[in-house]
Order: sequence, then C-alpha cells, then structure tokens
Amino acid sequence: MKRDSWVIVVAGGVVLLAAVLNLLTGSFSPSALLAGDPLAWQVLWQLRLPRMLQAAAVGGLLAWAGMVMQSLFRNPLADPGLIGVSAGAAAAAVLALAVLGVQGGGQMVAAFAGGLAVLLLLYRLATRHGVTDLAWMLLAGIAFNAVASALIGLSLYLASDEALRLLTWWLLGSFSGAALWQALVAVGMLGLVLLVSPFLLRALDGFLLGEASAWQMGVNIQQAKRRLICFTALAVGVAVATSGMIGFVGLVAPHIARLWVGGLHRRLVPVSILVGMGLVLVADAAARWLIAPAELPVGLLLSGLGGPFFLWLLLRMRRV
Repeated sequence: MKRDSWVIVVAGGVVLLAAVLNLLTGSFSPSALLAGDPLAWQVLWQLRLPRMLQAAAVGGLLAWAGMVMQSLFRNPLADPGLIGVSAGAAAAAVLALAVLGVQGGGQMVAAFAGGLAVLLLLYRLATRHGVTDLAWMLLAGIAFNAVASALIGLSLYLASDEALRLLTWWLLGSFSGAALWQALVAVGMLGLVLLVSPFLLRALDGFLLGEASAWQMGVNIQQAKRRLICFTALAVGVAVATSGMIGFVGLVAPHIARLWVGGLHRRLVPVSILVGMGLVLVADAAARWLIAPAELPVGLLLSGLGGPFFLWLLLRMRRV
C-alpha cells in the first residue's frame, strides 16, 4: 500500500477513535454503559450520538470549505472565517432569529444566503479582468467581517432575553443543542460534498497553479468558479446554522493535510476532511471534560488552537 493510502487509513482510524472518545465523554461514565444502565444508554443514543455526528460533519464541511478557498484564491491564509463568509452566514442567521423569529430550517436557509452573498461579493470585488487580487481580497474580507459584526451586534441589541441567551451561546460555537435532524442535515451536506468533489479535482488542481494553467488543462473557468463558490457557501451555511461560529478549522485542517500528503487534491480532499472531523470531535470532547459537569463552547477551544497556528503560518510565510 502506498504512503498516501496509509495516511488516509491512519487518519480514518484516528477519526473513529475520536468519535468513540466523543461518545464516551460526559456525565455518564463508560462503566455505566457497560453495566447496562438504561438511562445511560438513552443519553448515548438520543443526545451523544446526534452530537457526535453533527460535530464530525461540521468539522469535515469547514475543512473542505477552507481547502477549496485556499486553492481557489491561491492563498494559504484563506478561510471562511478570515474573509467574512462565516461572519456573513452568522449575521444572516442571527438576524433571522432575533428580528424575524425564524429558527430551524429557515435559519439554515438564511445562513446559506448570507454566506453565498458575501462570497459572491468578495469574489466579484477582488477580481478584475479575470485576475483575483489576493491582498485586496483579504482587505475586503476584513471589511465584510466588520459589517457582519455590526449586524450581529444590532441583532443582539434588538433580541429578546430568551433569544439573547440562545444567540450568545450559539455565537460562541457549540454542539450542546444538537438534534438528530440537524445532524442528518450536516451529514447529508458532507455526503453531497464527497459526491461532487471527484468532479472538481481537476479544477482545484488547476486553480492552485493559476487560472491560465487551469484553462490549459481544459477547465471551464467560470463554470468551475460558480460551482466551487456555491458548494462552499452551502457547506459553510449549513455548518454555521447548525453549530454556530466555529472558527479556524478551515485554516488549520488543510495545512495539516498538506504536510502529510502534499497539494494534489485527490489526496488532499479526503485527508483534509478527516483532519477537520478529528479536530472538532476531540475539541468537543475536551469542551465537556475540562470543566465538567459544566461545558465550554467548542468555538473558544478551537480559536485558542487556531490563533497560535495562524501566527506560526504568518511567520513561516515571512521566512519563505
């Protein structure tokens, strides 16, 4: 078996171990499950299993979205959170809940629309004569983040006390409210991403080398851009709507995957998704274990991991 295949197998095994760890972390110990405690098994199937599935799917979606954006914009710092896509999705979802009282599926639709609008505007403004200005893109992303933060603040100001409590926890990123239908939506979206990824590999490899190289490889540039942008916005919108603001997974996971398997996307796609799943599963388990019986927001833990990683990446780029 080739080295890259071994990496995928090992990464998959690590994800399975992380999923088991996630299932067994909580108020009921594994001994209660082994003893056949009916309440412990009820908690496992009705609460922990949907939470584990949702955490794994959201991690995979965010990692895939970050990998696509880094290849599309040819920028190792591109991330749904850094350039405003996650913030746009969050702002739309928060407005839908705080102002219109929309929850559930309607909130997901709002998050998707917000993420798609920000990504389309960002790409439109950063591209002139078919060339994307990467520095301008990041600056525009900062502006979008600022506008989205203002909209989120306005929504919090207008929200009722009950909605305010929900929004505060949701903005920090958490899987505590995971439900089976939300987990199935996230898993379904991840399945869709896996189905379409093989048809996007050549475009992603081409964009990584530049649009001219992609065109020479026979890639329909505009069609590929539209598909990548649409699926990225959909993935981020579902992740944000179901779990709130969970940052830096899209930045960290693809870079870890590149260190293991290089930049060819037929290997990078599955490994990035697996790394993202493992990161979020372990972070969710740690969030329940560190201050048990209370719980930390997962977004705080991952931001604590992603911030130092981002600084290391900046220093590494400066040395190069």
